[in-house]
Amino acid sequence: MEEIYRTESRRVFATLIRLLGDFDLAEEGLHDAFRAALEQWPEQGVPANPRAWLVSTGRFKAVDTLRRRARFDFVEDLDDRPHPVGDESADEGNPGDSVEDDRLRLIFTCCHPTLPTEARTALTLREVCGLTTEEIARAFLTAPPTVAQRIVRAKARIRDARLRYEVPERAELPARLDSVLRVIYLVFNEGYSASAGDSLTRADLSGEAIRLGRLLVELLPEPEAIGLLALMLIQESRRAARTTPAGDLVLLDAQDRSRWLHELIAEGTALVERALLAGPAGPYALHAAIAAVHAEAPVAGATDWAQIVGLYDLLLQREPSPVVELNRGVAIAMRDGPAAGLAVIDTILNRGELSDYHLAHAARADLCRRLGRHEEARVAYRRALALTRQATERRFLERRLAELAA
Repeated sequence: MEEIYRTESRRVFATLIRLLGDFDLAEEGLHDAFRAALEQWPEQGVPANPRAWLVSTGRFKAVDTLRRRARFDFVEDLDDRPHPVGDESADEGNPGDSVEDDRLRLIFTCCHPTLPTEARTALTLREVCGLTTEEIARAFLTAPPTVAQRIVRAKARIRDARLRYEVPERAELPARLDSVLRVIYLVFNEGYSASAGDSLTRADLSGEAIRLGRLLVELLPEPEAIGLLALMLIQESRRAARTTPAGDLVLLDAQDRSRWLHELIAEGTALVERALLAGPAGPYALHAAIAAVHAEAPVAGATDWAQIVGLYDLLLQREPSPVVELNRGVAIAMRDGPAAGLAVIDTILNRGELSDYHLAHAARADLCRRLGRHEEARVAYRRALALTRQATERRFLERRLAELAA
């Protein structure tokens, strides 16, 4: 039963939403169906098609609930004929609809661009991944009532705005897919490099993002979805090497590469090639290509920085942003020397961009340190320290300041 719940509950839930048109009613139906299974399967045996059994049971349990609430105006649109609870026929609904289509519909609905970003993230983790409100709150260092309120408001917005529970048409897909990818990558980033708190990483959260990414590629193998999955896998491969046993930060060039998960690198690199061959390279595919170049270097000194700068040049054309420009400046520093990189970073900061971004000041501090401009490095490290909320990063910056003082 535990295995069936783990593998089937979100699939059953997605189909029940399509059949019932209501998140909360589908959730009730799902729980009622599993409760009935716990009562009946020990005596009657597990059905040949447990998913269909659960969908059928959940649907009619929900209809009974609606009848008890005397909401006959809604029930009239449902099939009133009682079916046996053990019906093992195909899932209810149009013959052309599959459970996988239902899961894809659910992802796009939870990530609808009219919902606030925080609501999209919370709703996706709750309804697609099945995390509890408490788990989501703990992952994002937020109070459970705040997360619960976001989820309730998101569901109300979907209901009141009559947002359609569907996969977008091909013409709408690029814009809608981008919203989905942003939510998945936001979840991954919070797990891979937490924005605040004592721990640098949260493996459970990045694991959920990768699971979502795999599901999306399986259901909708668009180049950018493939690129995002590749990027997450390659970054995830380095998790164990990113901190010391004491939990202190280890930068990329100092990491023990034997601790990297090379099976994830191999899978991610193959996906990068697939994404790049599928069409014009989008931002996620290019980010993944950059990560792959880092991953392919046996030691830090063998990194092909010229190729990385070239990829950042392409990325700036596709996705111009000061953060991409900052990362390109760091790559230029590695290719041409710290003075060349510092000139790029100073240009960005002098424009007033990224003045509150701690990594920009940390990058400037590092380049000043390498150039022997220690007082400028101290000022930049202090500025970065004042801006970061992440305990592991704070300890790293404090160590750098102590080294300069010595």
